[in-house]
Amino acid sequence: MDETVAEFIKRTILKIPMTKMMTVLKAWDFLSENQLQTVNFRKRKESLAQDLVLLCEENGVSLNDAALLDIICEDIDLSDMEQFKSSFKKILQRALKNVTVTFRDTEENAVWIRIAWGTQYRKPNQYKPAYVMYYSQTPYAFISFSQLRSNTPLLCQALTIASKHHQIVKMDLRSRYLDSLKAIVFKQYNQNFETHNSATHLQERRLGLDINMDSRIIHENRIEKDRVHRVTQEIFGDYSQPRLEFAQYKLETKFKSDLNGGILAEREEPLRCLVKFSSPHLLEALKSLASAGIADAPLSPLLTCIPSKGMNYFKIKDK
Repeated sequence: MDETVAEFIKRTILKIPMTKMMTVLKAWDFLSENQLQTVNFRKRKESLAQDLVLLCEENGVSLNDAALLDIICEDIDLSDMEQFKSSFKKILQRALKNVTVTFRDTEENAVWIRIAWGTQYRKPNQYKPAYVMYYSQTPYAFISFSQLRSNTPLLCQALTIASKHHQIVKMDLRSRYLDSLKAIVFKQYNQNFETHNSATHLQERRLGLDINMDSRIIHENRIEKDRVHRVTQEIFGDYSQPRLEFAQYKLETKFKSDLNGGILAEREEPLRCLVKFSSPHLLEALKSLASAGIADAPLSPLLTCIPSKGMNYFKIKDK
């Protein structure tokens, strides 16, 4: 099967809501009932799409077959998205008289929403709008920073009702780079992101070996270097990382001491501190620390869990 056709089918399948997957595939009528019964629809959508592409390849799928599947999906997607837009706009306008809402569709089964907020007595401020990207049939929406934070609960309520989800997922994750946010939320790390190579150059300088160095030291250094590389690859993978600019950790802990008395021992309020790591490309910087000799490998899970947990705001408290 042509790679272009395979990729087109995969992208089309990824657009189909899981609740309607079987309905669409049966309407397409390209895969047999027996083939569909062999598919595990409880898999992650990415893996499911790959399995379906392989079945299509077995049946000798053509570009015309793929186009027919896309047409069937468009009928469903357009209906769902138009219903979402109408419902979302009505909810905001009922709750707040002076508000303007505009939409722009994207090619990723998503919609950009521009909201200019007003008040009951003031017209919408078109110079300070809020922007939202909502992905159809998912509980995820990406919301830009807005100076009118008092309207955020109303915005989330409108998204929840219009999307027909029980709740829109709130994640402690922020970045100026939408592609990186999407990669973390949808677990799509193996794509190209803009990287900075300064850490790599630092690594090369730090690991350079003197030609007059004892051969036994060189051997031990090589073993350690290989171990660090292996551990780093296991944690971060061999692909470029999503781009985040910072990670913030808030710590709350009670003072503990074996000594009796003292001002801190009598303190009921926990001790609080804030630690913030900043970098133009934080995850790539963390990935390079051990190989550059700046930190031991493996790094603390508090640093390496950022993509898997989908957050760069952490609150750490006593157990």
